[in-house]
Amino acid sequence: MRFPVIVTAVLLIAGSAAAAEIEAPRVTITQIDWAAAAASIPDHGNAPPAESFARINTQIEKRFPGIAKSSVPVLLPIDIDTFRADLAAGKPEAQSADKYFGPFHPTKYFLPGPAGYTGTFTLSQSDGGFRFHYRKKPVEVEITGAGFTYDLDGPDHHETFPAKDLQEAFPGIRRILHEAHVRYVFERFGVPYIVSIQCYDRRPSSRYPSCREADPVAVKFLHLLRTAGGTPQTIKAPHLDLTRPTAKSDFTYYGPGDLIPNTGWRKMPGRADYHVYAAMRFPFANAPAYVKSQSFMPWGDCYRSGHTGRLGRKNGLYTCKVNGIPLTFNEATAANFTYPWRDNFCELRDFQVGQCPGGYGHQGQDMRPSNCVLKNEAADRCLPYQHTIAAVRDGLIWRMPGNLGAYIVINTPNEFVRFRYLHMNPKFMDEEGLVSGRQVSQGEIIGKVATWGDFENGTSYHLHFNMQVVTKLGWVWVNPYMSLVLSYENLIGGRGTEIKPGDPAPVIPDKPPVILPPEEAKALAEKQGKVRRFWRRGN
Repeated sequence: MRFPVIVTAVLLIAGSAAAAEIEAPRVTITQIDWAAAAASIPDHGNAPPAESFARINTQIEKRFPGIAKSSVPVLLPIDIDTFRADLAAGKPEAQSADKYFGPFHPTKYFLPGPAGYTGTFTLSQSDGGFRFHYRKKPVEVEITGAGFTYDLDGPDHHETFPAKDLQEAFPGIRRILHEAHVRYVFERFGVPYIVSIQCYDRRPSSRYPSCREADPVAVKFLHLLRTAGGTPQTIKAPHLDLTRPTAKSDFTYYGPGDLIPNTGWRKMPGRADYHVYAAMRFPFANAPAYVKSQSFMPWGDCYRSGHTGRLGRKNGLYTCKVNGIPLTFNEATAANFTYPWRDNFCELRDFQVGQCPGGYGHQGQDMRPSNCVLKNEAADRCLPYQHTIAAVRDGLIWRMPGNLGAYIVINTPNEFVRFRYLHMNPKFMDEEGLVSGRQVSQGEIIGKVATWGDFENGTSYHLHFNMQVVTKLGWVWVNPYMSLVLSYENLIGGRGTEIKPGDPAPVIPDKPPVILPPEEAKALAEKQGKVRRFWRRGN
C-alpha cells in the first residue's frame, strides 16, 4: 500500500507586499490514496477509481446532491448495499426513507466541494436505544472530510483520550474533547475525518447533552460509515487575495490581541493573531461599524468580574473591578459607537477557546452598527432592529430551527471556513427560512441587529461574529479580527491605521444617539411584545 505524503503550504497571497501586517494561514494539503478508496466500494472490481466513483456518485446523488463535487472520498453512515439494491429495484423508499442510516436522519446541511465535505445527521431522542437526560432537541452529529487542514499557531488547549476499542476498525483514531465537543479524529485513505457532537463535560442536564451521553452516539455513527462518493482529483494549494486599499481612511483599530486591560480570562492577554482566514464581505450591510466589547464598555456588566458604582441608572458612573476604567451606564455613550476598534476574541467568558492563552475566552468579536437609536431621551439602551446584517460570502446555511446562532459555510478551492452570527432574533430567522439547506449570496440581507440573548433584551444591541476553520482536531474557533479589518477596509475603500502599544490614547468624539419618533417607538414595542408572548408559549 502507498503511504500518503502530507504537504504543508502557505496560502498564496495576491496583491502588494505592502500588506505586511496581515498574513495568510498555513495549510496542510491532503494526499489521497484514491485506489484504496475505490477498493472500499462494493462491486469495484478492477475498474479505475474514477469509474467506480462516477458510478456510485450517480446513485447517491439522489439523496446527497452534489456529492461528486467532494475532493475527498465521502464517508456516510449508510447501508450502501441495501440502498443501491432498492434504488436498482425502483423502490420508492430509496428516494426519501431514513432506514438506510441506522438511527440517524440526514439533514439538509450537506456541503461537498473542492475543500472536502461536511454534513450532519440528527438522532431523535426515541431512536437508537440511547438514554439521555438531555431533552431539548435532537442530537446533531457532524462529519467532515478535509482536502486541506489549517495549521494554527499558538496555544491549542484540548484533551485527548484513548479509543482502544476502535483501533482495529479505525487505526490511529483519537477521542478528543475540544471547545465543547466530543470528537473522533481518524485518517482513512490519507484523508483526515472528524466526527463531532456538541456536548458539555459535566453532569447530565435536560438542556445540554453531556459528553458522556454523546460519546456512544458518536461510536455508533462511526461503525456505520461507508464510502459513498467523491471524485478523484488533485487538490491545489489555496490562494487568498489579501490586497488592502491604498487610500487612507479615518478608520483606526488596536492590534489583534490588544484587549482592554485585564479583561482576558484570569487577566491573561489576548493573542496577536494577524492571520486573515477568509476573504469576505463585512457582516453589517453599511458602514460605519465598530468592533467593541459589549461587557467592558459603557453599559456593560463587567461579565462576572465585579464592579464598583451603580448599574441601572442612566449616566450613572461605575468601573469594572478588573481595571478600574471609568464607565457610564448608558449604552448610547459615544465610546460604543466611534473608532477605534478593539479585539475581544480572548475576552473573559466561560467558553472554551483553544486559541486563547488560558483556554477560555469569547470565541468571536462583538460588533456594533453605525449608531444607537433610543425610544426617548430618558432611555439608556439601544432599540433593536434598526440596522441590517449581510451574508459575508456565498454559502450554505447551517442552523436548526429555534437555534440562536446561524452559520454560513463555504467550501472553495481556497477556503474551508464557516462564519457564525449570534443575537439575531431566532423567531424571525425561522420565519425567514434561515435554516439548514438554504443557500445565501454575498451581500444578501439575512437579518437585523438585535438584543436577543435567551430572550428579547437579553443582551446589548450588537452582533457576535465568529469564524471556524478545519484543523486536524476538527472545526476550531479562530480570531476573525484581521479578517474583519480587511473586509471593512474594502467596504469603506480606505486603509485603517493600527494603534500600536505606547501610542497616545485616541480622543473620542461626541456622537449623540438618534431618538426614535414616538409612533415608530410604539410600533416597535408592539412587535417586541408579540415576540415575548410567542416565546413564553414554549416555542
